[in-house]
Parts: sequence; structure tokens; C-alpha cells
Amino acid sequence: MAKTLRILHTSDWHLGCLLYGQKRYAESEAFLHWLATFIKEAGVTIVLVSGDIFDSQTPSNKAQELYYSFLYAVAGCGVHHVVLIAGNHDSVSLLRAPQDLLRMLHIHVVASASDDPSDEVLALHDPDGDLELVVCAVPYLRDRDLRTAEGGESEEDKEEKLRQGLVRHFSRVIDHALTLRGDAPVPLVCMGHLFAAGGKTVEGDGVRDLYVGNLAAVSASCFPSSCSYVALGHLHVPQCVGGNAMIRYSGSPIPIGFGELDHEKSCCLLTGSPTSPSLDLSLVPIPHFQTLLSIKGDMARIQETVTALAQKKEAAWLEILYTGDDPLLDLKGRVDALVKDTNLVPLKVKNTTFFTQYLHAHEEDEGLQELTVDEVFSRCLDEYKIPAADRPSLLATYKEALQMIYEADSKKI
Repeated sequence: MAKTLRILHTSDWHLGCLLYGQKRYAESEAFLHWLATFIKEAGVTIVLVSGDIFDSQTPSNKAQELYYSFLYAVAGCGVHHVVLIAGNHDSVSLLRAPQDLLRMLHIHVVASASDDPSDEVLALHDPDGDLELVVCAVPYLRDRDLRTAEGGESEEDKEEKLRQGLVRHFSRVIDHALTLRGDAPVPLVCMGHLFAAGGKTVEGDGVRDLYVGNLAAVSASCFPSSCSYVALGHLHVPQCVGGNAMIRYSGSPIPIGFGELDHEKSCCLLTGSPTSPSLDLSLVPIPHFQTLLSIKGDMARIQETVTALAQKKEAAWLEILYTGDDPLLDLKGRVDALVKDTNLVPLKVKNTTFFTQYLHAHEEDEGLQELTVDEVFSRCLDEYKIPAADRPSLLATYKEALQMIYEADSKKI
């Protein structure tokens, strides 16, 4: 009887994430339950998770419970292997700690880069002991994994060294995988957590710059045709890279921000045979587990839309963007009155007119949750009247400091 491979690619779960202070455990739990059910019913044999499993390097107990509950569920439903790589949001030490135990359940965790490419290459065998898939499991590569700092470097020099380091690392790992596979006709899949050139992001999706500068992105040409499929993580919008359908971001399973509402969420399902390198791709739509709606317009438009939703007894989290000419300094109060005794929860209420936007920037009740870290830094530059000519160098230093903070956890290892 011919054997069939069914590989599921997912990423960017961001367990423990918040949306304007609102906890999202219920959504994540519903997604993972749906995913485990789909894996069982579809007969998935291998699951690939391409990083950013958690939203923070110090995930809550609840976020960790969701993670381990999912692994327990899929380990007992016929899956041959689960492969997880760390993303830039993930704690290397937390993912690494149970990896020896998880390996006994055929769950493989690659948490950090290695100088030895064999540490990032997995030869996966089916229950009969036959080789069925070779995986290049390359985790998020940190700045120090890719380059050595030298005195007198320009920002352009740093970015080029990062890009070259990314290409060089992937080339070493893929070359080792090809050698390991030898003449076996099994598929070869490459996993990575990175920003590919031309990748699409949206406002409010929480995607962090991976490196100082913005040029350290690899192109589709980094992945040779010998790769049957490239399973990427980091970008939240489902998309292919360089027009190649087999080099793909699965995207986040739930919208991380309101800017993602126009993009249907999906997982990637690959089918094929362990005796042929070619795979077929299909997208599996992910259900909506929490209704998010963005309402934009003047007060009349906002009132009309909210009233209609309330009459239908809709339950939703709302983004309210006021664009009217009247400053409406009591906008939040008006919105709160509209949603009273309904199942509508306004998470973000913003007046987008210039005049009121200026006033809001100085209101004492503006919360940090309304601002990104970059916006806070920009406000500081404005407050201290830093000249435009001085801002690029300060911004570069600021981003380096952020990168050091994001990587602090892994330096403890």
C-alpha cells in the first residue's frame, strides 16, 4: 500500500498576546482545539510550526498550558512528528528545557542556531522506520549568529553583513540536508523565521523589525529548487515569496491587530509521497474565533453602525476611528454610551483629525497600550525637539538597544 505524506505548516500563534489590554486566551484555545481536531481528521502525519509560538519571552502559565496541551493532544492522534522552531518572540531557554523529553514523543524543538548544521537538520522516519521527510529546521537567527561587529562599520555595512550571514547559514544547512538525503527521493522542507524581501505587513500587526535597519532580508533565490517547500514564519499576512507558491508564510492564525481584518487566515497543507520530492499545496481556512470590527467615519456613521450591530445582538471587539470635522473631545464617552448594555466592546477609540490627534497626544489619560514602542520613542524626540538631521543615528542606536532587550533571554544560556 502506497504511503502518503500530509504535512501541515502553521506559525505565529503568539500565545498570551493582548489586543489593547484584552486577553486572548479563549481565541488561542479555540484555535488550538480546532487545529488538533483538523490534524486528526485529515490524517496529518507531520506538523511544522515556524516560530513565534509565544508572544513573550516570559509567557504566562496559561500560555504555556495551551502549548503543552496541544502537543499532548497531537502526540496521541497518529501524527508521526511535530517540528517547532523558535521565533524572535520566543524564549530559547523555555523552548529548549523540555526538548529531550519531547523528543521521546517525536516532537522536535530547535530553539537556537548552531555552528554545526547537523543540529538543524532532521531526518524523519515513519513508524515502519522508513525515511519520509528531511527538514531544515532553522530557528530565528539573532544578530550575533550572523555577524561580528567591527569598528567603523556603517549601518549599510551592518545590514549587508546580516544579509550575507543569513544566506550563508541557510546554504550550509540546506547543503548538509542534501548530503544527508543522498539519493533518497524524499521531499526536503526548509523552515525559517525571517523577513523575506518583498514581504507584506499591515499596520498594527505587531511584527517587530528583526535587525537594525531594514535591508537584512533574504530573497526567494536563497532557497534552491531542491527544497520541495519552504515553511516560513514571522509575517502575519498569509503570502508566498517572490511569486513562488512553495515558499510561503502561513501567517498568524488569529488577527494580531485590526489591520489584519481584510486577510483570511489559513494553514498550509502539503500532500505527497515519501518516495517523491514533489508536494502539492492547499490552503486550509481557519475559522473566526472572535469577531473584530473596524468602524470608520463621522459620528453619524459610527452611531448608525453600532446601533445596527446592537440590534442584531452581535458580539464583537471594536476599533472606532472617528474622521469627522468636529473635534468631539468627548468621543470616548459617546462611544461608551452607544455600547452600553450590548455585547460590543470598543478596544480602540481614536480621533483621527489633526487637531484632536494633537490634543490626545498630550492628554494625561492616553495609555501606553495605545502606543507602540516606536511611537513612544518618536514622542520623546518630539518632546526634546531633536533636529531632523540627528534623528537617523539616534533611531539606529535605539533599535540596537531594543534588539539587545529582545535577545537578553537567550544570552543567559
